[in-house]
Amino acid sequence: MGADAGLEEIGDGLLRDLDARNSAREKALADSRAVIRNCAQSVRATHRAEFDRAAELLAAAGTQAAATRRELATAPDIYWTGYVQDAQKEYAEAAIILAVVTGVSLPTPGALGVEAAPYLNGLGEAAGEMRRYVLDIIRQGRTARGEEVLRVMDDIYSLLVTIDYPDAVTNGLRRTTDMVRGVLERTRGDLTLAIQQQTLTSALARHLPDTGQVYMTPISHGDDGE
Repeated sequence: MGADAGLEEIGDGLLRDLDARNSAREKALADSRAVIRNCAQSVRATHRAEFDRAAELLAAAGTQAAATRRELATAPDIYWTGYVQDAQKEYAEAAIILAVVTGVSLPTPGALGVEAAPYLNGLGEAAGEMRRYVLDIIRQGRTARGEEVLRVMDDIYSLLVTIDYPDAVTNGLRRTTDMVRGVLERTRGDLTLAIQQQTLTSALARHLPDTGQVYMTPISHGDDGE
């Protein structure tokens, strides 16, 4: 009788503990999704030059990410399951791309409150967004600004390539680094071509007389007998 009563009490206590842990897990999962959603919208606003809106969304994501970190301080097994780090990576990426586009210093992992691996992967993902930004400003003829951003991308790759730890520690950083290398080289090629075209256009403008006429290249129709 006494043993049965004791086991029932133990079972009740275990169920309460598991209920609490499950509730914490479900909340962390929902909050992480909210962080990722706000970050995606922040990146979109950054590319649209809606910087106040981007900063507002980023702040909301940061507040949520910090709250999750506090709430899971006593549940490290839930904290490190992966989805919390995915949200931190997205937060780091959104913060980094906003900083680059607006020309301010990059935020540190400590300032963002994110772990090392999510921050590094966020750096890599941000490089992909920087390529999109560079292509946008190339269309505007702002190749000098494009070169500045390319240097940031180059610096990011130079850092990532030095991180030599197992994927279990870096959350698959090697794949991200390989992606950055490809993005960097394609962007370098696009920017180089744009600069060459810009230089050629400027040279032609200096040497051709300004007669007001429009010069067009004749179109060859080939030898069709007509």
